[in-house]
Amino acid sequence: MNRADARALLRGPYAIVNDAPNAERIVDAALTAGIRIVQFRAKHGIDPLRLRAFCERAHARGALAIGNDDWRAARAAGCDGVHLGPGDEGFEEPTRVRAIWPEAILGLSIGLPDEARAVDARAVDYLGVGAVFATASKPDAGDPIGLDGLRAVARATALPICAIGGITPDRLARVRASGAVMAATIAALAEAADPADAARRYVAAWEAAA
Repeated sequence: MNRADARALLRGPYAIVNDAPNAERIVDAALTAGIRIVQFRAKHGIDPLRLRAFCERAHARGALAIGNDDWRAARAAGCDGVHLGPGDEGFEEPTRVRAIWPEAILGLSIGLPDEARAVDARAVDYLGVGAVFATASKPDAGDPIGLDGLRAVARATALPICAIGGITPDRLARVRASGAVMAATIAALAEAADPADAARRYVAAWEAAA
């Protein structure tokens, strides 16, 4: 998929799936519900074969497959792009990643308007903004910025915004109204007794907020 076609998919619910025993079940639940952006998050080391299998699973349903933290591993596995946070190689120099991987979808984690304004929009495709609400899924996320903080970041950049952090279906309308065009979830699917039902409710809540 070329970059222009991939960028057209940067809207709506965004599923972040941890590398865990139930990862395949979560991915399938998200894709079946209609989520078309999925990120594979392996905080304890990337297994290249699992990452490649994740990409193939997503691509079979017409979804974007995004790697996390390691753009070289994401590229090698056939991902459509990578999401980078502070401390990851390429976070401070996305133009260098772009030069090597021109078709990649590159996302960066930020939390403040000044950080958004400092991003080179020619190299980066979207911004992950948060944590919006308190969350246990990302212990290093820092203090919540709230909806006012999300709104301030959205006003500071023309790049698409993906809200992250403590986002549940009942919060999606407010998140969308604050300028986010994507809303990421980890726990809402991973911790659900029925991930397929949880994914359907998440998608329905997003669509109802339009």
